[in-house]
Amino acid sequence: MSTATTTAAQELAAAPLPDKPVGRVRRKRVRESDDDSRKTNWWATALIAVCSLTVLVPLYLAVAVALKTPEQVANGTGFELPWPIRWENFADAWERTEFPQALLNTGLITVGSVIFTLLTSSLVAYALARNLQKRFFKGVYFYLLAALFVPFPIIMLPLVKQTSLLGLDNPFGLIVLYTIYGLSLNVFIYTAYIRSIPMELEEAARIDGASTWRVFWQIIFPLLGPMNATVGILTCVWAWNDFIMPLVILTDPGARTLPLAQYVFQGQYNTDYTVAFSSYLMAMAPLLIVYIFSQRWVISGVTRGSIK
Repeated sequence: MSTATTTAAQELAAAPLPDKPVGRVRRKRVRESDDDSRKTNWWATALIAVCSLTVLVPLYLAVAVALKTPEQVANGTGFELPWPIRWENFADAWERTEFPQALLNTGLITVGSVIFTLLTSSLVAYALARNLQKRFFKGVYFYLLAALFVPFPIIMLPLVKQTSLLGLDNPFGLIVLYTIYGLSLNVFIYTAYIRSIPMELEEAARIDGASTWRVFWQIIFPLLGPMNATVGILTCVWAWNDFIMPLVILTDPGARTLPLAQYVFQGQYNTDYTVAFSSYLMAMAPLLIVYIFSQRWVISGVTRGSIK
């Protein structure tokens, strides 16, 4: 045997053996962890199923009553399947509520409220978040938070008087009021998120000569996408479904919103439930359609906001 052969044999003997069992154990542990993550939590699933009934049962009742005749509603419990189906209820609701005009009024108020809310609340929150160490700004912040604990019925009568004197008893006045009364909660939501944005981004922009106004609109506001989605959803649902504020503020019958238009079915001695429930479903449809087409952005925005 040559010297080269002996040296090669010694190096081969001294080389560490491949750690195959450890690799197999690691793969096995990974597979076990994957199996654990795929296990179904049946208690949580049962709880979610029971909670879903609180939404599905009233929704089924609304659809069933909307498709029945008044005689079927009077002679049953309301949960029976509608037969024969009476589609004329929707046509009656369309005419009696003047649905196109009410839908237009509600849409304009909702869109205006969302736009003004996003612009003003984000600006105020940015000013507070970047100066919260100062006494004045901290006092303003806690003052806005204190407004969350003031019930609306307490200020309702003075509000009616003031809006009448200022000429705000119209849809534009409602947009202003939704923007102002949503400021407290929206500032609370925005401020915590803005404070998590690194100051280095703003400092870099200021070195390049950007003003505070430009820093906000070109750097901060685009980063507020998750919070804009959250605040926009809350404001949209509130302005669309609100009944009390339009009832006490609006004085022109032609400016009434969908909740006010549906109030015509409430009589002193009787209520036309079939046509009323048809109008409720028609009022729900626009928001459901908007959510179906925008749910991807809504869910991703809320998820990114929670992660950050």
